[in-house]
This record gives sequence, C-alpha cells and structure tokens, in this order.
Amino acid sequence: MGNYQKLKLLYLVKIFQEKTDEEHPITIEEIISSLSFYDITAERKAIYSDIKSLQDFGYDIISVRGKKFGYYLASRDFQLAELKLLADAVSSARFITKKKSDALIKQIGQQASIHQARYLQRQIGLSGRIKTFNEKIYYNVDKIHESIADNRDIEFLYFDYNAKKEKVYKRDGAVYRCSPYSLHWEDGNYYLIAYYPVYDRIVHFRVDKMENINITEEKRKDIHEIKGFEKADITNYENKLFSMFSGDEIAVKLKVDNSLAGVMIDKFGMDSNIIKADENSFYLMTKVVIGEPFWGWLFQFGNKVELISPEKERNIYREKLNLAKSIYEDKKNEN
Repeated sequence: MGNYQKLKLLYLVKIFQEKTDEEHPITIEEIISSLSFYDITAERKAIYSDIKSLQDFGYDIISVRGKKFGYYLASRDFQLAELKLLADAVSSARFITKKKSDALIKQIGQQASIHQARYLQRQIGLSGRIKTFNEKIYYNVDKIHESIADNRDIEFLYFDYNAKKEKVYKRDGAVYRCSPYSLHWEDGNYYLIAYYPVYDRIVHFRVDKMENINITEEKRKDIHEIKGFEKADITNYENKLFSMFSGDEIAVKLKVDNSLAGVMIDKFGMDSNIIKADENSFYLMTKVVIGEPFWGWLFQFGNKVELISPEKERNIYREKLNLAKSIYEDKKNEN
C-alpha cells in the first residue's frame, strides 16, 4: 500500500482527466472514494493541499460552487469539438481499416472525460463505411514518409481485387519502383504521388494497395527534372487533380457564372487567374489533368460553366454530351 501512496498525485491527475469536465465536477468525498479504488488513503485536508500543488504545477483545476459543487479539470490538450473532428476524420478515411479506425477512435476518446467520450460514440457508427482490407496501411505510410525524408526510391508490389474478392497482383507480380514525392488524401483514400520511370511521368498509387514496400539505396529523381515540373511544385500539381486521375496536364479556359466563384477558388486556389467576362460571368484560366473525372466535374455545373478552349477538348466534351443525350433520345423513341 505504501508504494501506491507515493503515486497519489499521479492517480489524482488521472481521476481529474477521466472523471471531470465543466458539467461534471467532482467533490472531495468522491475524490477520496476514487483514490481508495487504487488502495490509496487520503484525508480531506491532504486532498485540498494536493489540488493546490497540481494547480501550482500548471493543471487548470477549477473550483465551482452551487448545485454542481466540486472541482474539475478545465483545460485539456484537445477540446471536445476537436476530438469530434479527429474522430470524424478517422471514420471517413477509407484507407484506414475498420479495426484500426475503432482502435484510434477509442484512443481519441481517452483524451476526454468519460462523460464527454460518450459524445464520440456516434463516430463509431461511421466506421461502417466502406474500408480498406489492408491492415498494413500504417506500415506503408510510415515507410513512404521515411523514403521521402531520406530522398530515396521505393520498391513494392501493387495489387487489386477481382470479382471473387481475390487479391490480384499488377504486372503479374513484378516489382514496382518509383520516386515518391507526396501523400495525398482524396475521396477518403490515401494516394502516393510519385515519378514512375516505366511511364516516364508522375503517377498515383493507392497506398492501401501497396505491399512489401522497401526503401532502396537509389536517390529519387529530382522533381524539377520531370517534364512539366521544371518550375512547379507538388502542391500546385495536387490542386489540378480530379479524383486522382493521372494524365496530361493541359491549359484550359473556362467561362464561369459568378455564383460559382467560391467553388472555383476552393478548387484552384486564391491565386487563380480570373478575368471578368461580363456582368454575370468571368473567365478562369488554369491547368488541369484531363480525363473522365474532369468531364464529370465539368458536367455537374450544367450551363453555368463553359469550356472555351482548347478547341480539341471542347469538341471532345461536346461529343460526350451528344452521346449521353442520344441514349435518352433512343429510350424516348422506344416508348
């Protein structure tokens, strides 16, 4: 019992962290009872002295009077709203497995009082969203960060799943080798942005579909040696992506309704090249990665966004619109 008695102050901190918040102060009697659970005896006078010592050390322990008489820990490393935000982020991340999500959310809850932690339980239901099956995701992320910090290439196996939910390795199980630059979170998934010498350009790999990552002794390729990146950086490149589709980067000119100014700035940034077109619209000049995700993004705005140039891409988009329209016209004729 003597050894536990020496730990009284530490257990007192634990009690304040776990059992108290602004809505749930604890009385001296309750503190004494809680300490007895750890085989620690205490008197009222000693508890007052211990609380004063903790306050002097820097713990923000507040005394309250009235109906909710007692003491509570007012300041924590994270506020409840911040913990909810973290729990939501973990729950919505597809690249974190359900098992890891549940474990992380439980750890997040330990940063709050037991009373506040109940408010985080709603987040656990969100982990029912579609999740990756790769339990090695943490290992993958750690290895990639290490390779970027060490300026080294990595090697790995890359796979997908077939209709039978079986793992199928890309390129018949051949080892991929690339120069990693950045990890990017998009649509709930984690992607590696890297230079892939087989294609001689920047490509994207789903981190949860990478396996057996190995950091090589080979230095990664300087990103400014890659075509199109001579004066660019990876952040500017990420802003031009649509659903992580990798392809050719093309300069486009859009005519946009004024009501979508905020949407365009959110997508392309405050430095977007915007010029007034007329009283109701503006021109936006930017570079984008052209592909199916871009066409889908453009389509959602209907007649509020017009692709002005290049003419080749304008014609491609026109053909896609006509093809979609023809399908519905055929159905109408059948009826």
